[in-house]
Amino acid sequence: MDEFIVGWEEWLALPSLGLPALKAKIDTGAKTSALHAFTIQPFGSVAKPRVRFGIHPIPSRPDIEIYCSAEVVDKREVTSSNGHIEMRHVIKVPVTLAGRTWDIEVTLTNRESMAYRMLLGRSALEGIGVHPDTSFLQPKLNYDLYNKLKTNKPIKRPLHLAILTREPNNYSTKRIVEAAEAHGHEIEVIDTKRCYLHISSHKPEVHYDGVALPYYDAVIPRIGASVTFYGMAVVRQFQAMGTYCLNSADSIGLSRDKLAAHQILALHRIPMPTTAFANSPKDTDSLLKLVGGAPIILKLLQSTQGRGVVLAETKKAGEAVISAFQGLDANFIAQEFVKEASGTDLRCFVVGRKVIAAMLRTSDEGDFRSNLHAGGRAIKATITPEEKAIALHAARVLDLKVAGVDIIRAKSGPKVLEVNSSPGLEGIEKVTKKNIAEQIIQHIERNVQPLFKPVRK
Repeated sequence: MDEFIVGWEEWLALPSLGLPALKAKIDTGAKTSALHAFTIQPFGSVAKPRVRFGIHPIPSRPDIEIYCSAEVVDKREVTSSNGHIEMRHVIKVPVTLAGRTWDIEVTLTNRESMAYRMLLGRSALEGIGVHPDTSFLQPKLNYDLYNKLKTNKPIKRPLHLAILTREPNNYSTKRIVEAAEAHGHEIEVIDTKRCYLHISSHKPEVHYDGVALPYYDAVIPRIGASVTFYGMAVVRQFQAMGTYCLNSADSIGLSRDKLAAHQILALHRIPMPTTAFANSPKDTDSLLKLVGGAPIILKLLQSTQGRGVVLAETKKAGEAVISAFQGLDANFIAQEFVKEASGTDLRCFVVGRKVIAAMLRTSDEGDFRSNLHAGGRAIKATITPEEKAIALHAARVLDLKVAGVDIIRAKSGPKVLEVNSSPGLEGIEKVTKKNIAEQIIQHIERNVQPLFKPVRK
């Protein structure tokens, strides 16, 4: 770096932390640079430690808070000018001053009472001349740059994420982890059933392995059908802590309860196969008539991946299946069999307000279920504007930010079979060649709490 001259105070920026302007003191008496930070929270693994923290970049404006995250390169004892010894996290970040950018090491400490939020030490000043009697020899910035953060898109920053799942090694979990890490985020895989909850109006917490889990910017629920009730409780607890949850506990519960989901879809005039529900054995004959008679589809309310779904081809078979379900005290729904669908359906993958991918699934020979877990096959599909609108509407009324909406093509038009709150990624990514995991991470980046948090007056 060619030599250039700075005064004893200058304006600089730390772009990787989302800090466009800081007034810094140039201090050749200090070896290491220091940055103001509050709520310093270490996280990450032993191999890749990270730290997240807040900063008030403008000394006179404590209502302006910026939240940052960075990799920890060291922890050091630092003695302040008044003799106080403090163990500090050390991060390495690029600094920009007078149009020049270079990497420096910075310690994090609370400088709330200091006039300068940044101190630039001599280890960061190699090749730079300092005039201790002069200030602002380089171009000035100003704090007005923070005003633009109110309207501009939030600055990208590393996030602390968690996946709730019982299957840490399945394809979907691994792909989401890969996508998050590719975007520079820290992500942890948490066993849903090993979480336990400290339910408190003052400070709700989720505990794991004997300690309270740290704050996560976002939680990605991958709740299996067998742990729906407990998984919803864990997600609800994270929501109480203020964490952004990709799908809420209520939306997961609605999607899992096929009866409630169909009632919501019907309320919003979303087309679906004719559906009926009854409890008494005395109503079996009427139930079959409501859906047009045999053949008929019978579904357990908690069925998933094609399990608990039966095609009764005759009235007698339908009565036998219904009798068996009722004998087990199992709740179920009856649906019309749409013959023209020929064992095929559309899986529309919704993220946010977009259908980002679609595939056409066909049942294996001798089976009516098109689920890939049941042996079905899939090809990439092009969907119509009507099908796209129906998929988006179904996800929206169930309040799902990520959903797999299954649609059949009937003579009367597309109809929603069901909406999945934890759709698998393997089949649709391989068929469509789309990076769905990355689009999920991008959606989280757009929707987590923004960096700029002005206090309302």
